[in-house]
Amino acid sequence: MIHPTALVDPAARLADDVEVGPFSVIGPDVTIGAGSHIGPHVVIKGPTTLGERTRIFQFASVGEDCQDKKYAGEPTRLVMGDDNVIRECATLHRGTVQDRGETTIGSRNLFMAYVHVGHDCVIGSDCILANQVTLAGHVTVGDFAILGGLAAVHQFCHFGTHAMAGGGSIITKDTPAYVMVNGNPAKTHGLNLVGLKRRGFSREAIQALGESYKLIYRQGLTVEQGLAEIRSRFSLAETQTFADSIQVSTRGIVR
Repeated sequence: MIHPTALVDPAARLADDVEVGPFSVIGPDVTIGAGSHIGPHVVIKGPTTLGERTRIFQFASVGEDCQDKKYAGEPTRLVMGDDNVIRECATLHRGTVQDRGETTIGSRNLFMAYVHVGHDCVIGSDCILANQVTLAGHVTVGDFAILGGLAAVHQFCHFGTHAMAGGGSIITKDTPAYVMVNGNPAKTHGLNLVGLKRRGFSREAIQALGESYKLIYRQGLTVEQGLAEIRSRFSLAETQTFADSIQVSTRGIVR
């Protein structure tokens, strides 16, 4: 399963059926789960843990030292779940001791070509990061989020669950759950209605989210007043998730 030209450190822990393509380099402190396929010319550096059925395409760099100038060689980590796909030339970096010490990625995510995931990011599951999406350090991305090609997210920003960013968006504030943003700087363009319908959200939930969105963005209320109205008028889990994603914002939300 390991091509004779690949360099796999004896201290790396690979499941018996892991495939490693030609000229790939896998260092010590790397763990790769069963059913995974590592393509040619891939570099994986540890401490890094990749779950089962991971697919990595050529020229990707996974678990490399981060680009933070404060980084001094500490043994920080990258941890990924199962069924992730990492396409050509993507770069996923480990954490820093100044933050969590770990970059954490869930399962079933698609990282398209040239995507960059900076240090200490936390990415949920079932996300799509299209070509050349760039996440600065300390970014949090919720489950089922979609970031269009060339979108960039400023450090420490939160991008909410089921949110969507149009291609080329420059995101410098927190994006609430279920919201669609676009532009430079990014502005809101309503709910991610197509995504919500495709994922089977009920008509009741979508309607309540639409009214909640209006309370925050269209009624002339302060954010605090809008949140109070949402919590008093709606009891659905979806509206509470929307409100919570705004409540926890420290950078302020996209306007």
